[in-house]
Amino acid sequence: MSARDVAERRGTGPAVAPRRPMSDLLERPGVLGALMLGPAVIYVVAFVAVPFFYAIALSTSDATVGDPSVDTFVGLQNFVEVIRQEAFVTALRNSVMVTLATVAVLLVLATTAVELLARDFHGKRLVQVLFIMPWAMPVALAAITWLWLLDSQFSPIDWLLVQLGILGPGGPLGPARHLYYLGREWLGMGSVVFVEVWRTLPLATIIVLAGRLSIPPERLQQAQIDGAGFFRILFRIIIPALAPVLIVAVLFTALLVIGEMSVVALLTRGGPGHATQILPYWAFLKGIESGDLGQGAAVALFLFPVLLAAAIFALRYAYRLRSD
Repeated sequence: MSARDVAERRGTGPAVAPRRPMSDLLERPGVLGALMLGPAVIYVVAFVAVPFFYAIALSTSDATVGDPSVDTFVGLQNFVEVIRQEAFVTALRNSVMVTLATVAVLLVLATTAVELLARDFHGKRLVQVLFIMPWAMPVALAAITWLWLLDSQFSPIDWLLVQLGILGPGGPLGPARHLYYLGREWLGMGSVVFVEVWRTLPLATIIVLAGRLSIPPERLQQAQIDGAGFFRILFRIIIPALAPVLIVAVLFTALLVIGEMSVVALLTRGGPGHATQILPYWAFLKGIESGDLGQGAAVALFLFPVLLAAAIFALRYAYRLRSD
């Protein structure tokens, strides 16, 4: 018998660690990866994939609120009937206009805000907290707040314009004391775009700010030493370096805005008439309010192929710019 065996019998030998089968199992890369990805996969399948394929089934059936079964297959009939309606053309046009206008304004404001937040100044943390509040605020609460600010009779914006002499008798905007933001076609569209920009600007800024902070400070300092001014640095160094991130920010905000209906539903309800009607809200009206689930699903799915192609193209282009 060896000395080690004798020592272990007497209890003076090295202690043997207990077996931990659960810990050993979790330390395997395949098992740990599956556990980490499992909740995300379950969420995507339950709340994205299942509703999406059910919406496809609804759009090709004659399902209604009274009879939601998808047994009767009607093919593309719902899409054809929807496209023939004048309100659909108006909603499609408004959705594209609101999205393009919002994205165009966001590109300018997000780039400007990033240049501000990338620098150190007194009160920066307070500015960051106030800046993120529109995105952190529930969209319904934000829309109700703007519903009061843009009210046709009690708008504090109109009151301020009257006090400044811009509205009212002799004012450059006319003798009326109210602009009726939500009751006029172009003012209603402008109000929707303004609220969408106000709400999504923090998201776009955070995305672009991540790319801005990745630019080496030495590169910018060297450009300043060489005599380059602010705008030369901005257009020759910062914006080209931010191009892939800007594309991603545009993609995210565009998909968010074009699929959002809460702002229109709470501010204008698509009015006056169909002047501010957009596809998501019209899909809700057709599918839920009118009870035609088939046509409502057809409206909701109409832009999916276009948005999917645009997303693939944008991501591939951004990846190509990143590689270069």
